[in-house]
Amino acid sequence: MSTNKNKNVAKIHSSYIKQQEANKISSQRRKKLLYRRLTVFFVFVAVVSVFMITTIVSQSAALGEKKEEKVKLAHQLKELEQSEKALNEEIVRLHDEEYLEKLARRDYYLSEQGEIIFKMPDETDEKEKKENESAQ
Repeated sequence: MSTNKNKNVAKIHSSYIKQQEANKISSQRRKKLLYRRLTVFFVFVAVVSVFMITTIVSQSAALGEKKEEKVKLAHQLKELEQSEKALNEEIVRLHDEEYLEKLARRDYYLSEQGEIIFKMPDETDEKEKKENESAQ
């Protein structure tokens, strides 16, 4: 019923009323533009936030991989240093004539005159034979 009453009322066409209607329309337009700007701003902020979060996550994953690689390389470096130390000791031993004679006798079966060399089977050779026999 209230809608029927509003239709029957005639509007006053004064300059004040026109000004008020123009102000009302202008404020509605400003509100609409404000909402649009805020929406665009928040969409922009959301996009930038997602981009930053994905970048941080990917960088942290890459950092984790680099840390694992660093640990592996540190372990490998330690092994190589031990190997270098052993090789340096071997170089020092190779300058000793007695060690060279012992090495030549053991590996190349070289002997002095009248000397006989017997090679005894190693424990590893015996284990391999047993494993081969059991596998067959």
